Amino acid sequence: MNRLCDTEPRVMDDEMLKLAVGEQGPRDEAGQLAKQEGILFKDVLSLQLDFQNILRIDGLWQFENLRKLQLDNNIIEKIEGLENLTHLVWLDLSFNNIEAIEGLDTLVNLEDLSLFNNRVSKIDSLDALVKLQVLSLGNNQIGNVMNIIYLRRFKDLRTLSLSGNPVAEAEGYRTFICAYLPDLVYLDFRRIDDHVKELAEMKHQYSIDELKHQESLMQARLEDERARSGELEEHKAAFVEHLNGPFLFDSMYAEDVEGSQLSHLPGVGELLQTYKDKFVIICLNIFEYGLKQQEKRKAELNTFMGCVQEAVQEKQEQSKAKIAKFEEKHLLSLSAIRDESELTNFEIKMAEHSEDITELVDVLMTLEMQLVEQLEETVNMFERNIIDLVGLFVENVRSLMAQCRDLENHHHEKLLEIAISTLEKRVKGELDEDLPDAVRSLFVDKDTILNAVGASHDIHLLKIDNREDELVTRVNSWCAHLVDKIHKDEIVRNRRRVKEIYQYVEHVQSELDSLEFSDLLD
Repeated sequence: MNRLCDTEPRVMDDEMLKLAVGEQGPRDEAGQLAKQEGILFKDVLSLQLDFQNILRIDGLWQFENLRKLQLDNNIIEKIEGLENLTHLVWLDLSFNNIEAIEGLDTLVNLEDLSLFNNRVSKIDSLDALVKLQVLSLGNNQIGNVMNIIYLRRFKDLRTLSLSGNPVAEAEGYRTFICAYLPDLVYLDFRRIDDHVKELAEMKHQYSIDELKHQESLMQARLEDERARSGELEEHKAAFVEHLNGPFLFDSMYAEDVEGSQLSHLPGVGELLQTYKDKFVIICLNIFEYGLKQQEKRKAELNTFMGCVQEAVQEKQEQSKAKIAKFEEKHLLSLSAIRDESELTNFEIKMAEHSEDITELVDVLMTLEMQLVEQLEETVNMFERNIIDLVGLFVENVRSLMAQCRDLENHHHEKLLEIAISTLEKRVKGELDEDLPDAVRSLFVDKDTILNAVGASHDIHLLKIDNREDELVTRVNSWCAHLVDKIHKDEIVRNRRRVKEIYQYVEHVQSELDSLEFSDLLD
């Protein structure tokens, strides 16, 4: 579908990208300076790479702030290498050899996409483009009119081009699209008349109503799934996921072949149900306690963050006031120095204002050191509080898990009694129950049945221990990472603030140092 090229196919490389950025940069003095010093790819907002005979997209990961990308009139066969261009708004891939829509999953801000004159046969894989307004797919190989229904999910889509596709030759094509995409304004470069929309809606009303019904059911399912997924994330954040029901208990028996077989013994069914009911109650206690403790940890963190923000803001206001007062004096001092005609007085005023600058540094650094000490105390207090909260949570969870183990031990003892009793009855020929062959095979001798009951018991205890260890490890890891991040964030904040102070002071000092007595006399 694309034109043949006599030149060698090319893959994007740094040389091509640098040349394109340089050629498309500003032509004025600032642009020439930028060329000399080099333009950072991350600062480029628009990039034009058309008519380059590009076969493969590569090397664009550095253009992280790119808004507009022009790749038309090449020989590109696959959409790839665009993952980092999350700010992209406009993308032109027209006049290439692309067969499938793909590689666009991260382009959540894309509004205008052109794939005109390619080899695309199916409209799909655009789900992430929630802001899509303009879609050009003309001159491709799209043949199924039902494929258009996929585009109903794009609520902002206003302009669509499909001319030159087999689908555009179908009878009632324009009416079908107007009916199924009622928010479209332009189709194939022509504005859609309101009368045409009304006729299309009337013609396809029954099908549209049925489709809307199906879409509402699907939407309800999706919302339900999102709600469940959101709930699960909340439970994970509290480290108690899957403890709000029989999940842990069921997992104990999922791989327990012997336990399943032993459940057929007389009296074990009732025993097992009682065990399960009590076990699930303990799991629910852990779950509810975990959610409450999570709220306490959230409250503690929010209080801490509020204190930090308040302290930082207070010192910022004090620093601004000091700088504003200094600025007034600074301007007056510079003016007075410029007006000075006596060298001695000039030098005295220069020295005096230099002292003012030094004094400002001392004041600003003192405020920063006060803030550092204040935040250090706040951080240490938070660290103690959060560690205490986590420690209490772990202690109580261990206590509740111990109750689960006690229940398992009690169940094990009762099960062992029933198993031994059943074995004795079988030896004496007094066993009336008709047991499955797999269960009868366990009652060969006492060692076999003891091993079966013991293996079941070991599996259950291992499941309980693993769940407890997982919870404790995760909450302790969360606590350690949180505290470590808070300390590192404070170090970064302090370094940034000190740098800001010295940069400002260097600026005002340079203004003072630029004054020369000989220049003033001239």
